[in-house]
Amino acid sequence: MLYADLATLLKHRIDVIGDHAFRDRDSDGHLEALKKVSGQISQWHQSHHSELHPRLEHFLTGCSYDKALRFLESDGTWTGH
Repeated sequence: MLYADLATLLKHRIDVIGDHAFRDRDSDGHLEALKKVSGQISQWHQSHHSELHPRLEHFLTGCSYDKALRFLESDGTWTGH
């Protein structure tokens, strides 16, 4: 898979968002976890932006993280819409 490390971060973000038990139990902690993984994605993007496929760059710049993950999981063939 293209950029497996980025895919792992994007999947972790989805997991955090979907963890309603965590959100209900500790809303501040949940928000911090979401901020942390989002920051990690941003840092990854900043470190790699010059080498990215234009579609992936577009998705990450627009914070379209679900689309970025679909792009990665398709090995760069999904163009999105």
